[in-house]
Amino acid sequence: MEAYLDNSATTRCYEEVKNIVVKTMVEDFGNPSAMHLKGVEAENYVKEATKEIAKTLKVQEKEIFFTSGGTESDNWAVIGTALAKNRQGKHIITTPFEHAAVSAPIEWLQKQGYEVTEIPVDEKGNILLEKLSEAIREDTILVSTMMVNNEMGAVLPVEEIGKLVHEKNAQTTFHVDAIQAYGKYRIYPKKWNIDLLSVSSHKIHGPKGVGFLYVNEKTKIQPLILGGGQQKGMRSGTDNVPGIAGLGVAAKKIYSHIEENVSSMMELKKYFAEELLKLENVEINGPEVEKGAPHILNVSFLGVRSEVLLHTLEDMQIYVSAGSACSSHKRAGSATLSALRLTPERKESAIRFSFCEFTTKEEIDYTLEALKKVLPMLRRYARK
Repeated sequence: MEAYLDNSATTRCYEEVKNIVVKTMVEDFGNPSAMHLKGVEAENYVKEATKEIAKTLKVQEKEIFFTSGGTESDNWAVIGTALAKNRQGKHIITTPFEHAAVSAPIEWLQKQGYEVTEIPVDEKGNILLEKLSEAIREDTILVSTMMVNNEMGAVLPVEEIGKLVHEKNAQTTFHVDAIQAYGKYRIYPKKWNIDLLSVSSHKIHGPKGVGFLYVNEKTKIQPLILGGGQQKGMRSGTDNVPGIAGLGVAAKKIYSHIEENVSSMMELKKYFAEELLKLENVEINGPEVEKGAPHILNVSFLGVRSEVLLHTLEDMQIYVSAGSACSSHKRAGSATLSALRLTPERKESAIRFSFCEFTTKEEIDYTLEALKKVLPMLRRYARK
């Protein structure tokens, strides 16, 4: 049996997504910027995807810009805002457990002379809102936070944060990395005072290599990719029609049954957590199970290094993660788990399990049986 429990890294495409990607690659393959019929056909796929995505957020179609994925969307939000507002100020606020797609461009800006304030979080991953309120200044140009933490599933109160940010400084741009939240929650940028919102396609059963950035029409942001002037000059380059079309189909489908998906994932997560805690020397990291995102569970198996357990499970065709897939090849410790102030032993033995609508109880039970079998053996080996 195979158990794929690494859906926060990537998801399997919907069948409908696969079909439209193939169709736009081999039949309706025109360049959407071309003026002939083939170009118009391709452009219609882009327009349809834009319309469906805008509907899911209740925003205007002109506020959706397609990118190469979540990393570009985050980089554009951070650096594009800094470039557009550098005369207003050079102060940026973020958290200590952002994804590298946000933290790395912020670090780069810091080297260019920008000042950065990190708002601490507690041991459950809750942001300290009073610290955020105190940190916002007249020269604060950007507050950037994720909505759902990709490693342990903490859910940040972005509606509350957006209100606070704009009350303290109406000129401050609020960016939300929604890459692990879109498709799991209904998100309303207009209502929640969100100016910029990043999304990645392959986290919601769409194709890899495509995403989008929501940009409120009143928000100042500079383009980072210049060239042919596509997407109103905000993001040049020939539109990735197969990717965009697939993303549009995935967004429409996942939101058509979102409540059912979320309920199913949360039930599996609760069951899995309850059974795991019956095992010896197991600790759940981050928020309480029901308060976290429905699809992410971070667990420490004390006495066993995470990489060892990951590869042992892999041999049994159980696929999990030892942190963010985007940074799993780096030797630096997890910024997320460090922000929670976990002990070194808990950090070194942490595994992330992540689910999707295709995850079954049979996969969970198979994983539980495997853990019961291999943990005692691995702990005996580690002690020698």
